[in-house]
Amino acid sequence: MTNKHTSSTRAKWSGMVAVDDTALAVTDTGGPGIPVVYLNGQFATQGYWRRVIADVGAEWRHITYDERARGRSKRSADYSFEAAVRDVDAVLAARGVDRALLVGWSYGAVVAAHWASRNPERALGAVLVDGAFPHDWLDEAMEQRIRKLFRRMGWFLPLLRPTGLTPRMTAEQQANSNIELGRLSRERQLGPVLDDITVPVRYVVASGTSFGSRGDEQERIRTSLDAVIGRNPNIRIGAKVDSNHGAILRKDYSAIAEAVREVGTLGRGGADDLTR
Repeated sequence: MTNKHTSSTRAKWSGMVAVDDTALAVTDTGGPGIPVVYLNGQFATQGYWRRVIADVGAEWRHITYDERARGRSKRSADYSFEAAVRDVDAVLAARGVDRALLVGWSYGAVVAAHWASRNPERALGAVLVDGAFPHDWLDEAMEQRIRKLFRRMGWFLPLLRPTGLTPRMTAEQQANSNIELGRLSRERQLGPVLDDITVPVRYVVASGTSFGSRGDEQERIRTSLDAVIGRNPNIRIGAKVDSNHGAILRKDYSAIAEAVREVGTLGRGGADDLTR
């Protein structure tokens, strides 16, 4: 697909983008296609998207990056959700992109939802992969469960850091990030964000459990989308797939890629000057 609205093109690029007190590792395939920005799971890296990107196709412009202290990105004093949202703007500015389609998985889906809600003139649309469910899943007992889980993992997480499989964050920082996500996911917090989205959104929903969930907890959380879809006609479920939360990018990448193409087609009609 060639994007007739593109005013300039960029060459393929990979490097570090400075923001605040840190630097983010960014990869941009360049070209004239619609820019698609991929937002990772909470402690994941940009490499998780390789199957999705290959399926979407080389005619699109794919931009991936590692969040603070993840992958090849540098440490920071600020691992807050608001910092994660600001980082989207920093990456877009560094790569000269005015308007983009956002694809977020898990934590990244919540970041994408907030960014799309706050920037309706810049968001072409969003694909939210098994995340951004407005549900009150965090209570005091769950918060303690999260803290206990990360304390237990604290001794071996540093051993995995050379492999790139874990972030360069302490166990307490990771627990705090997870708890902050739980607070932001409450219906009274996330519901209005989703209600305010005016661009096309497609959810790709997994089945079964996620890391740390028990029984049918995750499936009950996913039912919160029913009310969202009833209130906002811009939001739909693009696919419900068989794989679980952790395997969805690996096993159901084709469903995600199809949602990207659908949203890109819907959003392209209103796209003007996608890049500077």
